[in-house]
Amino acid sequence: MSDERWMRRALALAEEGRGLTSPNPMVGAVLVRDGEIVGEGAHLRAGGPHAEVGALAAAGARARGATLYVTLEPCAHHGRTPPCAPAVAAAGVVRVVAAQLDPNPLVTGRGVAQLEAAGVRVEVGLLAAEAARQNRVFVTAMREGRPHVTLKGAATLDGKIADVHGASRWITGETARARVHRMRAECDAIVVGVTTALHDDPALTVRLDAPWPAEPYRIVLDAEARLRLDARLLQAPTPARTLVAVGPAAAAERVAALERAGATVLRCPAPGGLVDVRALLAHLHAREVRAVLVEGGGEVHASFLEAGVVDRVAIFLAPLLLGGRGAPSLIGGVGRELKGAMRLEHLEVTRLDADLLVEADVARG
Repeated sequence: MSDERWMRRALALAEEGRGLTSPNPMVGAVLVRDGEIVGEGAHLRAGGPHAEVGALAAAGARARGATLYVTLEPCAHHGRTPPCAPAVAAAGVVRVVAAQLDPNPLVTGRGVAQLEAAGVRVEVGLLAAEAARQNRVFVTAMREGRPHVTLKGAATLDGKIADVHGASRWITGETARARVHRMRAECDAIVVGVTTALHDDPALTVRLDAPWPAEPYRIVLDAEARLRLDARLLQAPTPARTLVAVGPAAAAERVAALERAGATVLRCPAPGGLVDVRALLAHLHAREVRAVLVEGGGEVHASFLEAGVVDRVAIFLAPLLLGGRGAPSLIGGVGRELKGAMRLEHLEVTRLDADLLVEADVARG
């Protein structure tokens, strides 16, 4: 039971890095000797000290003979910082309890092997499910070779994202909209379709206080390069972080104009006139994008769902009814038969004043 207690503390420490560590995972570490914590650490930013290093520094000589509880296998490779496994062994730690192995197939198990070779006893798997959920973004990126995708939308209780005239501001209240900005701060890229970009002219910025605002990539699926050159997306602090995904049929002069306006143009296949979202995700993965937030509209939502690359949904529901055959819905596309409906699991419901936030993982298999 004491092992679980210390691992839960490590998980709580890891949570302090949420939204700040990409492209690295969140990691927490606790050093315990004689039933007392002698050092703690958390990874709080990419390029900064790893959790194990922070815990060792806090413990000093008291690390000798201690047990290290860590939410992820200590690394054994040089990245932005030196590897942790040799430092843990050199400090005299006698036992390491890791929640999970590193999901990167190129390095998984190497940290454990180095520790065991140095005579450190290693145990893996305590609270593994909780650790994997906490780092779902990093786990997906490592195992699938693409970013983790969250489909986010705001709808009325009858599933409408705008009225029959296209008006959508604002379906949800201020508290829900503030949560959206936190979601944006925790992702690396935000995706909308060109119809949304033309109609709503969103900025897709993060409006939060320190340690944010971050500036995620702002991505427009725009097969024909129709984005206006005066769009708010191009007025952000770093215009080059606006990525416009165009298809082969996009006019060269339109592409050149977007590039002159500061946008970064990504050329993707566009079967049927729609940007291939798997190709887009490959582009983003190469840029170390780990988490993507898809903000719609309905046809964009459908394209990601039909490609089978949505990992999680976050749906804000407002206590409103709009109706209207022509009013746009949360998910467009051709739809599915009931027996082939996409199943969701691990449902979480949060009350945000009058609105509800429903979050769930997409069930696999």
